[in-house]
Amino acid sequence: MTTGEIAMLTQQVLWGAFLVAMVFGAVVQRTGFCTMGAISDVATTGDWTRMRQWGLAAGVATIGFGLLAWAGVVDPESTLYASDRWSWLSALVGGAIFGFGMVLASGCPSKALVRVGGGSLKALVVVIVLGFAGFATLKGMTAVWRVATVDRVGVDFEGGARLPAWAAQALGIEPRLAGLVLALAAGGALVAWALRNREFRHANNLLAGLGVGGAVVAMWWLSGALGHVAEHPQTLEEAFLATNSGRAEAFSFVSPIAYTLDWVMFYSDSNKLLTVGIVSVFGAVAGSALVAVATGRFRWEGFGGTGDLGHHLVGAVLMGVGGVTALGCSIGQGISGVSTLSATSLVAVLAMIAGARAALNYQEWRLDRPAAASHP
Repeated sequence: MTTGEIAMLTQQVLWGAFLVAMVFGAVVQRTGFCTMGAISDVATTGDWTRMRQWGLAAGVATIGFGLLAWAGVVDPESTLYASDRWSWLSALVGGAIFGFGMVLASGCPSKALVRVGGGSLKALVVVIVLGFAGFATLKGMTAVWRVATVDRVGVDFEGGARLPAWAAQALGIEPRLAGLVLALAAGGALVAWALRNREFRHANNLLAGLGVGGAVVAMWWLSGALGHVAEHPQTLEEAFLATNSGRAEAFSFVSPIAYTLDWVMFYSDSNKLLTVGIVSVFGAVAGSALVAVATGRFRWEGFGGTGDLGHHLVGAVLMGVGGVTALGCSIGQGISGVSTLSATSLVAVLAMIAGARAALNYQEWRLDRPAAASHP
């Protein structure tokens, strides 16, 4: 390919990512899809509806990625989540920190972007602060601490730290076949679990699960297939166009928000280029705003007081630090990473759920304190 053809293909990938992110933002705004909300609903009221939305989305994404990998369209070993190292401690600690912060900040980074599109100024503050904390954990002070502590702990596997690789070695079968079988089994189980509840099977819930899961699959195709160049004319090496990691990426929002702030602040620097992550941030806000305005949901929202501000600031910092440490957020690891059947992603998701549950317990304790104080 020529340099001109590379530039044109890069534009196609970026526009495609922006449009898919718009769909993602529109679906989340329209349906109320929310990982934190799903955990809260189960813990406080026993309502599993939004958790089934998440399960359907994860199942669709897993099946879709498995089919793309089996067909040779996307190489699972070239994705952001592919590694020979099982970074279980980074996933455990980072996931728990992120999950706790997610509750304090009233939602994960993707939900915050959607709320920005709906007019929430408090969500805008969360996005800016978590972006700052995320960038510090990518390249700044907390990055030094991360690398010197949790990132040092892990287990190396010759064939890769993914369930299909382990299954292929244990059963002596071809890795691509193992990936397809596990993807269909795990993804199918999640889809079946979500749809088995008759009350769940109505348009809003189906749109949430199929829309979010389908958007993740579309992003895998955009970055891993359309944006894949076997030999870049400038470097003569394999390349994945317009990605910050240089690998195939799907939706994730902590690091992309950090890179978005960096791109905005150093816009005049010709080395700062748009990536699929950055345009996804703008796309999610734009898609949400369109739906919010069209449905009359757009409302300006501010903080309820200094206590509300303080909790959201702390939550934003925890999400920025935890999301980078865990290599993704509740969408990045929870759906994109899980769709690749990465062992690190599975640990991160469980840790996020545990961290969120601990934060919900903390909030319940805070609410009970005044009542206990007034009744000695």
